[in-house]
Amino acid sequence: MKMKFLKLAVFAALAVMVSSQADAQRTRRTRSGTNPATTPTGNEQQQVNNNTQPTSFDAYASLPISYDTTGGDGQTSNKSLRPQDAFDKSQLSTRTPLPYEHLRWDDALYAEKVWRELDLREKVNKVFMYEAKDDNGSQVFVNMLLNAVRKGEVSAFTDDRFTTPMSITEIDQLTTGSLDTVKIYDLVDLTKVTGLKVTRNTFDVKTVTKIRLKEQWIFDRESSRMFVRILGIGIYKTEYIPNTTKERGVSSLFWVYYPDLRPMLAKAEVYNPKNMGQSRMTWEELFESRMFGSYIVKSTIENPADKMIKNYIKDPILALLEGDNIKEKIFNFEQDLWSY
Repeated sequence: MKMKFLKLAVFAALAVMVSSQADAQRTRRTRSGTNPATTPTGNEQQQVNNNTQPTSFDAYASLPISYDTTGGDGQTSNKSLRPQDAFDKSQLSTRTPLPYEHLRWDDALYAEKVWRELDLREKVNKVFMYEAKDDNGSQVFVNMLLNAVRKGEVSAFTDDRFTTPMSITEIDQLTTGSLDTVKIYDLVDLTKVTGLKVTRNTFDVKTVTKIRLKEQWIFDRESSRMFVRILGIGIYKTEYIPNTTKERGVSSLFWVYYPDLRPMLAKAEVYNPKNMGQSRMTWEELFESRMFGSYIVKSTIENPADKMIKNYIKDPILALLEGDNIKEKIFNFEQDLWSY
């Protein structure tokens, strides 16, 4: 009888121990959040580790970053506190352009529009890239236009038909430099980087290498002469293939209506590399006297598709010759009206 009770006691003790171990295992599974049915084996775990991509290590990820993305346009300059010339130039600031002669529609015997392009890298057009500053800022022609637009002296447009005006914010977005990150070093230990600074580079005005003019040639039969009137000036920026210095084309920045721009141009001098003592001409006189080098890229003469010359003549040399052919057609029309 005693042996029977002893066996029952041993059996009960073993049952209690097995139950306690099962509870402990369930508790550990609940805390770890793992499912025994989905836990990978040794081989499966090795396969998972091989498929996992290593994360990249950034040594400067924990450093503080400061931002200064205001950038600079290179246009502004400090005003001189003393006269910069030995002679009086006060008349220049009061100059106004001569008004155009009125042309009647009924007297326009001949009227054709021409688009021509100025390459600022040509020697004859180097005056457009005069890298100097005066009290009005940079004397580069493109910077002068940007300064006039930002001051509200003239409106900028998206196209050569002047249909959509552009805001100052849109102009700034097109004429800002690229972002650049520089390291900030410790003043004591010059090899230790203490932070990073994001800056915006200055807009490189030298990337603007092309200017387009939209003009109209009109023969007025009342005065029996040919007139040419510039209608607009377009600024074009050179685009490069990423990470190379090879050009892939040009993109339009903005257009300005030339008659609106004439009052500003009449007050701005053109750099004269030949005779610094001579009274300089103004930009308005330069355009009216047509003292620049250019070539025709489009016209309304025999062009019902309204295409650029390069779109239907792929060879660049033949495209230049086609521009000269258009120029000759305009010249011959006027000459053929006369008898000698």
